[in-house]
Amino acid sequence: MSAISDTLYRIGHTGQLEGPELATSQRTIGDLSGVFENEAARQAMSADRVVYRVTACMPVPDGTPGGLYFGTSFIESGRVGDEYFMTRGHWHRKIDTAEYYWGIAGEGVLILMDEARRCWAERVVPGSLHYIPGRVAHRLANVGDQMLAVGACWGSEAGHDYAAIERDGFSARLKSIDGAPTLVEACTS
Repeated sequence: MSAISDTLYRIGHTGQLEGPELATSQRTIGDLSGVFENEAARQAMSADRVVYRVTACMPVPDGTPGGLYFGTSFIESGRVGDEYFMTRGHWHRKIDTAEYYWGIAGEGVLILMDEARRCWAERVVPGSLHYIPGRVAHRLANVGDQMLAVGACWGSEAGHDYAAIERDGFSARLKSIDGAPTLVEACTS
């Protein structure tokens, strides 16, 4: 007979992960140059204001075939001009890999864009489940007045390609229009 080990990792009801060697990152207003349309409004904000943070359990090296990663993104409530606080967004480096997101707390929008630059959006609320197919860029925006927490599970071979989004952006922006989140075509000047 062998002993039953205690769980090494735990996830709380808020989505907060606990355990050894978790990967963590955060992005501040100062880190997000070029993400928001109204750069003057972004620069007028405190550069150290946190926009979002991510905690992830990554038990195998990046790029390992067949492995899974699990994490939570926490996006603060706020706006830069008329755009909601959001993540930078990314493609997967291995472009055909998929991902799952699910709502844990708060109210948000998942913004998606395919390779033909067609954009669409899905509302994210506690209990919602979102399948993000391969070959689709994605980002999250907080459209509520509380912290948005979203869980994710993705393949360890997926990788992240942020550079393409930094260079080309998304073809639509999520803006507050008459107080409602609205996906609008991005300016291409």
